[in-house]
Amino acid sequence: MTNPVFHFEIPVTDLDRAVRFYEVVLGTTLEKRTIDGYEMAFFPRADGLPGASGALAKGDVYVPSKTGAMVYFDVPDIDAALERARLIGSTVLYDKKDIGDAGYVAEVEDSEGNRLALSQPPA
Repeated sequence: MTNPVFHFEIPVTDLDRAVRFYEVVLGTTLEKRTIDGYEMAFFPRADGLPGASGALAKGDVYVPSKTGAMVYFDVPDIDAALERARLIGSTVLYDKKDIGDAGYVAEVEDSEGNRLALSQPPA
C-alpha cells in the first residue's frame, strides 16, 4: 500500500473563519459544501496526482485540538506562509526547521486551535 491516506478532515467550530485562515495562509481557494448534514470546505484536489483530498469540517462530532493527528501542507515558500500566518494572528508553534534532503518544516496553530504543519521541499 503506497500513499494510504485518501482523505482527511480538519475539525472547526467557525467554518467561515477557518476558510479565511487556510485560504490566506496556503494561498488557495476552498469550496464550501454540506455533506450528510455537516458544513464542510474542501481543499483543491487534482485527480491522478499524488496527495489526498481534504476538508475543513464543522459539526458536533468535529472537535478542534492541538493533540490529535497533524496534517502537513506542502507550500512553495514556507517563509511567506509563516508570515501570512503571523499576519492573520496565528501562533507559530514550531519555527522553520531545516530537515536536510526533505526541505523545511514548521508548525502553526490554525484559527480553530488545531496544530497545522507546513512543509517546503528543498530548493
